[in-house]
Amino acid sequence: MNLSPHFTLAELTITDHRTLDNTPDEKSLENLKRLAAFLEEVKALFGFQPILVSSGYRSAAVNAAVGSKEISQHRVGCAADFRIPSLTPDHIVRRIVASDLKYDQVIREFDSWTHVSIPTLEYTTPRKQALIIDKTGTRIFA
Repeated sequence: MNLSPHFTLAELTITDHRTLDNTPDEKSLENLKRLAAFLEEVKALFGFQPILVSSGYRSAAVNAAVGSKEISQHRVGCAADFRIPSLTPDHIVRRIVASDLKYDQVIREFDSWTHVSIPTLEYTTPRKQALIIDKTGTRIFA
């Protein structure tokens, strides 16, 4: 099922924990459609380069299996972790922060991938929070 021109439901529900059900509920599916539309904007910002999603929606079981917090925006279909093969996560975060995209959070995680999220509620003002998460902890992206 296509959620947008370049992103599918399968792509935004991918998990390495294949034995666990990762089917989004109706509200999460609506959020995934909004997330896919936002990822189209991210794709355009980077000249339509390939975006490789490693994690999008996570069911409670999948979220627990990866050791994430229950309040993660992944749980409600509002976040994606991704890479753009030709770019570093640092470069990706800087470009998103400098853009006019309405992101809620953008996080350089372990200098290996980028996490981006949209507001959990559709008409909420995005926080535009930029962070770094690595082995030393969580801090503001500077």
